[in-house]
Amino acid sequence: MTDPVVHNVPSRFKSRKAADVIPFLNTYIAKKEQEISEIEQMVERYEKRRMIEERAYQSKSTLRRLISGKKPDHHLAVEYIHYVKKPMEKVRQLRKEVEKAREILNNPSEADVVARSNELIDDTN
Repeated sequence: MTDPVVHNVPSRFKSRKAADVIPFLNTYIAKKEQEISEIEQMVERYEKRRMIEERAYQSKSTLRRLISGKKPDHHLAVEYIHYVKKPMEKVRQLRKEVEKAREILNNPSEADVVARSNELIDDTN
């Protein structure tokens, strides 16, 4: 019961590089890049909308500015955090994930060797 567990790969398994992972990594990278571009577009739309609102407010006469009012600065700060800062943090995180996936894709190592059984090889072919 106290004997150490030894991981021996059976002889029926062949050692092969994880070439089957390459299409998965390419798909993963493409999806993450798509997600990054969607988030960046959302941020750009928000910033454009804010500029339009600010221009519209500034173009009003003084009397209309007094009547219509302006969003308080703390509301704008909360909007900025919600629509810009948090999404851009997610973009930075996604870029790190993409960079890590590209590193795995471009720099294979000894740990990338995968043992596959003959049955599995026959099923994939």
